[in-house]
Amino acid sequence: MSRLEGKCALITGSARGIGAAFAAAYIREGAQVMISDIDLPRAQQTAASLGSKAAAIHLDVTDQASIDAAVAAMEKTFGGIDILINNAALFDLAPIVDITRDSFERLFSINVGGPLFMLQATAKSMIARGQGGRIINMASQAGRRGEALVGVYCATKAAVISLTQSAGLDLVKHGINVNAIAPGVVDGEHWDGVDALFARHEGLKPGEKKKLVGEAVPYGRMGTAEDLTGMAVFLASADADYVVAQTYNVDGGNWMN
Repeated sequence: MSRLEGKCALITGSARGIGAAFAAAYIREGAQVMISDIDLPRAQQTAASLGSKAAAIHLDVTDQASIDAAVAAMEKTFGGIDILINNAALFDLAPIVDITRDSFERLFSINVGGPLFMLQATAKSMIARGQGGRIINMASQAGRRGEALVGVYCATKAAVISLTQSAGLDLVKHGINVNAIAPGVVDGEHWDGVDALFARHEGLKPGEKKKLVGEAVPYGRMGTAEDLTGMAVFLASADADYVVAQTYNVDGGNWMN
């Protein structure tokens, strides 16, 4: 039997990239998946490409009404939520003396407030349903240490790791396992944007930062979204029943706990 047979998952920011790869992996393992994203047309395209086990919904993780509507849609469409992946996030960088309050507030609203209030609404639904569940937060190697130009983003991902620990300890009594994945540098649309920001602030040529960070990974290359799917499936499955409040590095050896 597939490891997620009969399970229903809500994945934030899943119209593209890592979230879309998670959705495809979950469907291969037998789950039904709600593709949720602020970009509804692209979410609908992704859901259509994944077949009948996928549906799509607009979701803005900074808007409580949008969060509540997504949870209600899961209850109506699938009967509830078995798995939540808090994947939606935003990146920005600047020297400490150039950080703006707007950038700070936006990153914390999406990267920390989003997971917190998605987790809260989902946990309430899971508790009412009485069947437990799995919540997986997306942290980052950036949450493990500081970076000169990435102070705010690093701080948000450190907060995600801490939130995972606190929520995991609080919710396990309800049969809800909360854990996190900390990727390293993952190639794709996201890192194209990151590369462009570094190019502007460090005076690099387009693509140069991506090349440098890829070469620095002990494994020998940047990660791909598919490199993360095994951990995402594991944490959602019965194999992880005794795993609580942990953050797993999936980064090609960049960081060792």
